[in-house]
Amino acid sequence: MAALVVSVLVIGGIVFFMTRGDDGRGSASARMDHVHGLGVDPKDEALYVGTHYGLFRVSESGQATLVADRVQDFMGFTVVGPGHYLASGHPGEGQDGPSSLGLIESTDSGLTWQSLSLAGEADFHSLEYRHGTVYGLNSLTGEFMVSQDKQNWDSRSQIPMADFAVSPDDPDVLLVTTEQGLVRSDDGGASFEPVPGAPILLLVTWAEDGAIVGVEPDGTVHVSSDGGQSWQQRGSLDASPHALTATSADEVIAAVEGAILASSDGGRRFTVRYDE
Repeated sequence: MAALVVSVLVIGGIVFFMTRGDDGRGSASARMDHVHGLGVDPKDEALYVGTHYGLFRVSESGQATLVADRVQDFMGFTVVGPGHYLASGHPGEGQDGPSSLGLIESTDSGLTWQSLSLAGEADFHSLEYRHGTVYGLNSLTGEFMVSQDKQNWDSRSQIPMADFAVSPDDPDVLLVTTEQGLVRSDDGGASFEPVPGAPILLLVTWAEDGAIVGVEPDGTVHVSSDGGQSWQQRGSLDASPHALTATSADEVIAAVEGAILASSDGGRRFTVRYDE
């Protein structure tokens, strides 16, 4: 994969030192290094951060906790529903199992995890759950893969991509970022066509209300309200993005080196929510 199309989930360098949160679920001092994924749990609106050294819960009040004191490499990470997450990655030091975890699942807010499928066969560097379907980019093979039961997988294509986003309205419509530009699939990732006039994006996210947010490699933010047909430039992260999520057209969260930034006005302005 070309240098521009480095997967969001392996770009890193974010180091945090945070104190114990008020829920008593993590260590008093935790290192949050190399952010790979972001997700907001609808149960309590807390931000969950998948990193090279574990999954962190960040409350609305700003307290951060290493969940279950588990130091493990969370590469792909996505929130399915209240307290329900899917992830991929690698075991931590001293943990048993294959070097690549395949698809793992937690139904208790990340306290415990169960291996579901592809252990030793997949390392998903981008992962999404929508329409009762898991979508994942397997970094070991370059395959874009889809599963409806979290056990059996359909390999749809092999396209050098950095990130992808699935339409909230149609399980077959995806947007994918590549070095050549943004591409779209209308058949669930089996084939792709260029999106004319779209900016060169590194990361892309598709909110439930239909808003699409994309970020260029230099941190410039763009949004689309018509499925990616047209784009409007907004603000900037002033740094290369490492992870991105949007819960609505207004609420955007991004990780950059050394900080997590948040916007409440659709990416026009960002404030530092967490930094070193």
